[in-house]
Amino acid sequence: MYVIGFALLLGPLVTLHELGHYLVGRWFGVKAEAFSVGFGKELAGFTDRHGTRWKLSALPLGGYVQFKGDMNPASVPDPHAPAEPGSFQNAALWKRALIVAAGPVTNLLLAIGIFAAFFAIIGKPVIVDEEDSRTIGAFSEGSVAEAAGMQVGDIVVAIDGRPIRDFTDLKTKVALHPGKRMIFTLEREGRPVEITLTTARVERTDSFGNPSTEGLIGVAPAGGKYELEEVGVLEAIPLGVKQSWDFTGMMITGIKQIVTGERSVKELGGPLKIAKFSGEQMSLGAAAFIHFAALISLNLAFINFLPIPALDGGHLMFYAAEAIRRKPVGPQATEWAYRTGIALVLMLMVVVTVNDIISLPIFGS
Repeated sequence: MYVIGFALLLGPLVTLHELGHYLVGRWFGVKAEAFSVGFGKELAGFTDRHGTRWKLSALPLGGYVQFKGDMNPASVPDPHAPAEPGSFQNAALWKRALIVAAGPVTNLLLAIGIFAAFFAIIGKPVIVDEEDSRTIGAFSEGSVAEAAGMQVGDIVVAIDGRPIRDFTDLKTKVALHPGKRMIFTLEREGRPVEITLTTARVERTDSFGNPSTEGLIGVAPAGGKYELEEVGVLEAIPLGVKQSWDFTGMMITGIKQIVTGERSVKELGGPLKIAKFSGEQMSLGAAAFIHFAALISLNLAFINFLPIPALDGGHLMFYAAEAIRRKPVGPQATEWAYRTGIALVLMLMVVVTVNDIISLPIFGS
């Protein structure tokens, strides 16, 4: 299941990502010399009438489009390549930027489309009770909220100065910050009240044995029953955009917490963990698997937009510098930047792969 799920997940997502680059490049008249799903040794392939080599490669951890004028599959520009028609480096700056951005944008649009489809088919959750779902109705045993002075009937208005929409919003914001000191703005009998507390750090394990850490304050809402409301396709699209934005915000928060030490680097996962999760989600049915595919597609878009040389965001960073300087960054600086970027990516791959291996059952996890 893991192998099948991984192939059905990453294969299409990588192919669509690279097709974004390829199609926009073709649109602007840039020749693609190779289109590969995977890295390393070619397993199978063919050459089309445009001279592009389409191939399936041995290492299924990504893919690439190598345009004319690229020195290698990482799209590092070849300083010795002649600037001739059809080469990537000969294209106008804005065209190169759009070609590079097309890959992660394709992944982003795919994620938005899947989320929107779920809203259009299933509906959107809306609160039907008159009672405000932000109103505290009860406390759990050992609640840090009750210990800090919150009372039944208090309405949670904001957390750390940021407004709360409903109980789901409250739960999400708290869950993202285990063991963190937070300021809760409440409305009590019409008066504003501020309470500072440290969220509880709770270790949870899902039905597949996957551990996670989340924050908890131990409150339940007084009301706010949810029902699914039918929405049309046009209304579903902005809902898909909003859900993508919310998930991206969670990713940024998670990365910040790992950098600052609030979360362990062990929470990062790589190909083995993606394979495990994809197999697990596939066992839950098509809907769960497709939703997971949307999350991974969103992750691919986010990661590739990071300003790291060798990733799409790194290329865009160089193009921004070229636009400001009105001339390309020097070849030596470019080469060293890309070498550093590739080294960083490889180091990250090593870390996440070690995390994946250590989490295998044979190591007692």
